[in-house]
Amino acid sequence: MSARGDLWLRLVQSVATVEAELGRILQDRYGLGLSDYRALEALEKAPKSELRMQELAAHLQLNQSSVSRMVERLERGGFTVRDLCPDDKRGVYTVLTDKGRAHLAAARPDYEEALETAMARHGGGDALAAFAGAGQAAPA
Repeated sequence: MSARGDLWLRLVQSVATVEAELGRILQDRYGLGLSDYRALEALEKAPKSELRMQELAAHLQLNQSSVSRMVERLERGGFTVRDLCPDDKRGVYTVLTDKGRAHLAAARPDYEEALETAMARHGGGDALAAFAGAGQAAPA
């Protein structure tokens, strides 16, 4: 395997390990999966704290069915609501609620701390920096 291939494998393994740890912490402490947390973050950053289901699916790199199930879970928790698009009655928005915003704000410090700790423990920062450096050195 090439040096770049070795570096890529190391980065992928580091990311997978870090994400597994983040997922466990979010689930144990806040009842959120990693995709749930990322969905709430995406909604928080979106204009009017809302995204069409297709936009959320694209942002999370999930298929429509997975996003629909995730949004149903978030709705049951009171973190989001669905709203019809006024211009296209077939279009459905997912909207962040005040409860969802508060839950995200409560989870964020633990997420950030866990991210920093896990990356340090598993070499994610080193692998990421090495990968970024390798990308900059690549010919244009």
